[in-house]
Amino acid sequence: MSSNGGKKGGGAAGGGFFASLTSSLSSFGNVMQKSVNSLMGHEGLEVVNPEGGQDDVEEEAHKGRWEKEDRDSYWRMMQKYIGSDVTSMVTLPVIIFEPMTMLQKMAELMEYSYLLDMADECEDPYLKMVYASSWAISVYYAYQRTWKPFNPILGETYEMVNHGGIKFIAEQVCHHPPMSSAFAENEHFTYTMTSKLKTKFLGNSVDVYPLGRTRVVLKKSGEVLDLVPPPTKVHNLIFGRTWVDSPGEMLMTNQTTGDKVVLYFQPCGWFGAGRYEVDGYVYDSKEEPKLLMTGKWSKSLSYQPCDSEGEPLPGTDLKEVWKVADVPKNDKYQYTYFAHKINSFDTAPKNLLASDSRLRPDRYALEMGDLTKAGAEKSNLEERQRAEKRCREAKSEQFTPRWFTQTGEVTATPWGDLEVYEYNGKYSDHRASIDSSNSDDGIDKKSIEFNPWQYGSVEEVEGNGTVE
Repeated sequence: MSSNGGKKGGGAAGGGFFASLTSSLSSFGNVMQKSVNSLMGHEGLEVVNPEGGQDDVEEEAHKGRWEKEDRDSYWRMMQKYIGSDVTSMVTLPVIIFEPMTMLQKMAELMEYSYLLDMADECEDPYLKMVYASSWAISVYYAYQRTWKPFNPILGETYEMVNHGGIKFIAEQVCHHPPMSSAFAENEHFTYTMTSKLKTKFLGNSVDVYPLGRTRVVLKKSGEVLDLVPPPTKVHNLIFGRTWVDSPGEMLMTNQTTGDKVVLYFQPCGWFGAGRYEVDGYVYDSKEEPKLLMTGKWSKSLSYQPCDSEGEPLPGTDLKEVWKVADVPKNDKYQYTYFAHKINSFDTAPKNLLASDSRLRPDRYALEMGDLTKAGAEKSNLEERQRAEKRCREAKSEQFTPRWFTQTGEVTATPWGDLEVYEYNGKYSDHRASIDSSNSDDGIDKKSIEFNPWQYGSVEEVEGNGTVE
């Protein structure tokens, strides 16, 4: 995928913003690493400290949330998966989980949705792209959390209201490979997404490739924006302090006008150099830079008009367009205030679907701090899911999502092909019907039993007994 950034590089080789950008890009991949092989006997593992300071590699390797016995045992189990896609093939212990599912994590992209509202209202075509791309980057502060969300059960959903006038629905539409779809809408925009993660397990790290299609339609102009995010790397899964980096290129394209934004997430270099930094440009349809963008996805983003060589225009200044909101202090799971809202029933609509992620017993047990119960409930849900799969196969039936429909379209992404699901509109009809009634008055949402299942009872699934 071409960035087009190099096109303007020749004229700025002597210095300036563009020169510093290309210089930092040339250091891509320079990460502070030291092997722990000789100290710990685990061949091929690297412990990477994003802050540098690797004087005592063995001490660094022992930091993290694992006890030594658990860490060594898990490493012995995981060795056979090195080089593999481990998206859904490995059963993981709840000690590394956060009390949230992937469907809920998809909803975190809505925290700074006001930026899309501003893009919809903006008349300047290039500033419009600044707002929209800043929205796409804003979620990375939340995505740096080192805890793993629960994989959704097939048919599981997540609903959210009471935030920026948005109604949000996500559904797990496929289990092998794991795929989720989401739809959100308010008076300014519609958002649709089909997500299929692809991973590569590398021993003490995992590469995550975001096979997916994200589309935003701005209602005032009807413009369609398409997003291709960078890949992500999770370091120190087993040994050392886990941390997340997303080095690479983000591309947002206005499919209506041809304008685009190309932003570079700088890799974490020596002693943490470059970590969090994002730089790039808004281009017009002729691929001429119009605005430069710079900042840190952990703090804020700014923009400034630039000339045809990508240099700031004289007499102009950087203007901040987005900054991270205040976050809780010393939060166990590194949650933002919005992440807590996502788990709260305050953002749940009335007559909440029984398939909603908030109702998962394993997620809730982990939120309450009961790891033993969370592990047992997680195993029960996974076994029930396997039982339903056996039943479907015996009946020669297929799972059919409720709120999304497979289109038959297969789109190419930088990391592989994606089967596209589209929102079928049925949820809007369902919610409109519910919202016009008072049928759930007085119902305690927490008392609703989690039920994403295709079949009515466990007896029906197995035919000869229950799944415990």
